[in-house]
Order: sequence, then structure tokens, then C-alpha cells
Amino acid sequence: MELLTIGAFARASRLTPKALRLYDELGLLRPVEVDPVNGYRRYHPDQLERARLVAWLRRLGMPLARIRVVCELPGARAAAEISAYWRAVETETAARRELADFLIDHLSRKDTDMIDAFTVTAAALTDRGHVRPANQDTAYAGTRLLAVADGFGDLGVAASSAAVEALRPLEDSLPAGDLLGVVEDAALRAGTAVRDIAGPDSGTTLTALLLSGGQLGLVHVGDCRVYLLRNGKLSQITHDHTVVQSMVDEGTLSADEAPAHPQRSLLSQALTNSGEAEPELALRDAVVGDRYLVCSDGLHGVVGEDAVRDALTDGTPADVVRRLVTLANDAGGPDNVSCVVADLA
Repeated sequence: MELLTIGAFARASRLTPKALRLYDELGLLRPVEVDPVNGYRRYHPDQLERARLVAWLRRLGMPLARIRVVCELPGARAAAEISAYWRAVETETAARRELADFLIDHLSRKDTDMIDAFTVTAAALTDRGHVRPANQDTAYAGTRLLAVADGFGDLGVAASSAAVEALRPLEDSLPAGDLLGVVEDAALRAGTAVRDIAGPDSGTTLTALLLSGGQLGLVHVGDCRVYLLRNGKLSQITHDHTVVQSMVDEGTLSADEAPAHPQRSLLSQALTNSGEAEPELALRDAVVGDRYLVCSDGLHGVVGEDAVRDALTDGTPADVVRRLVTLANDAGGPDNVSCVVADLA
């Protein structure tokens, strides 16, 4: 069968000659023949199917390294890989959409600059549990700052404490306006504090809420969680930064399988001395009557959401944190457990 010139192959595959030359250099789509004198590339018509697949995957925005993997897989496995990639894209897009929505809302209405728009009643409790030799969690409940950090490694206690202490000044001097900028600065401050104190195998997670006017700013890295109880409905408003959660997002593990996975506690992001973590930052509208729970995985790892919701529906924040810690310890207390509960009025 007659070989195609690079121009003819580009037209048939809907790829540009420039792209074909790049894919040749990367070993993704090599021509079957290169003229040793003039360097002209020629392709076999049978290569069109692979070339068209590359073109379609590029339109999806898939990185070239991953395209190479897909192209080497048989049909069913290639389809599964594309599906996993797209689920991850949708997850990332959803997170960006949420941030965009809050930015639009923030810029379109400038009536939430009053610091004391809400009265906050909050309580925090942390407990070693029944198994761990020490408590490496740090929990804090104030009138503007709510935070839980879960340390790990030899310097885990110092790391979790440093992360929360880095945010404590905001309790007394949280600036009005530009809450997103304040949240970003808070994340940088906590990261620097941990980087200065943590060893090579230690660090901490950090999940914190900052209240300003009618909004809450979120700083989140790791697997502590924030739950919101609003009008009797409980919702999780953070996304775990764990290897297992990434597998769920990519479709390689079901949500039902995740709790029993042997690597369910392996973090994909945390504050360490490397300084490589990228904390999740977000803004949320606050509503009178909201009840927030910030907790470590010592709670949500052993106590189901139904039980958490039931515990949150009655009593003061101080009552609730004691009840939640008791539930975790009654379930075996395999980990340190920390809970912060806050009511907005």
C-alpha cells in the first residue's frame, strides 16, 4: 500500500504537520519511513486510526504522556483509562467552578465586609483514643477560627500544633474584605510554620474555617473533614486528599470499597518540610442556624455519617463534641480523634 506524505497524513488524521513532527520526536507516532537525504516523513495508512485517536485525546486535553499509555492499551482497557481521566477532569472542574461561583458572588456584592455579622458558639475536644501511644492531633475553636490538624511522624505533635498556632493571630485580627486573600495567606503561613519544624518523615494535615461577615473561608489539606448540618441535612464540604480518594475519583475503586482499602489512610497531600502541598482554598456563604463540624479521620474513619448526623442534631457544641469522641472510642478508638463543632447565630 502506498505510503502517505506528512501533508497527506496530516489532512487525513486532522493533525497538523507540526504536531506530527512533535509526536515523532516524542515517540508517540513515528513515521514508517524517513528519507535519509531530505528528511521527509512518510506514514502507512494503517497508522491513521492511532493518529485520529491521538487527535481526539488531545481535544480532550489529555497530557501526551497519558495518551501514550492509552494508545498502547487494548480497546476495553483504553476505554477504562479514558473514563478514569475524564472523571478526574470533572472533579477538578467542579472544584474550580465552586471557586469561580464564590469569586463572582464576592465581587458582585460588597455587603459582607462586617466582621461580626454572626455570633459563633463553638467547642473543641481532642482525645488520644485507645490504641495510639500519644495524641498528635490539635483542635481549636474560637469565634472566628475553627481548626483541626492531624500530625504524623516523630514530630507530628509539633507539626500539628505549629499549623494551628500559625492561624491563631487571625482570631484577633481578621481583616475585613478580601477573605480569599486572607485564606491564601493563612495557608502560606501554616505551610511555612510546619516546614520550619517538621522532619523528613513527619508533618500534619490541616483543615480550618475562617469566618468573616457572611462568609467562611476554607483552608484544607489532608484527610480531616468539614461537615455542614443545615436544615437537618448533613453534607461533607471537603474532599479527602488521600490515595484512595484519588482512586475513587479516577474510577479505579468504588466508594463502597474505599473504607476497607488497606491504604485508606495514605495521604496524597499534607503539610511537610518539603513545602510541596497545595492546600485547597474556598469560600462558602454562611447562614444563621448552620452547624459546622471539623474533625480528624479518627472520627469519620470509624463512625458513619448517619451516626454523625444524629449526634449533631441535639445539644450544645460542648455536648456534641463529647458525644462524637465517645462514639469514636466506642468503635474501638483506633486513632486520635478531634472534633470542633460551631453554631452560627
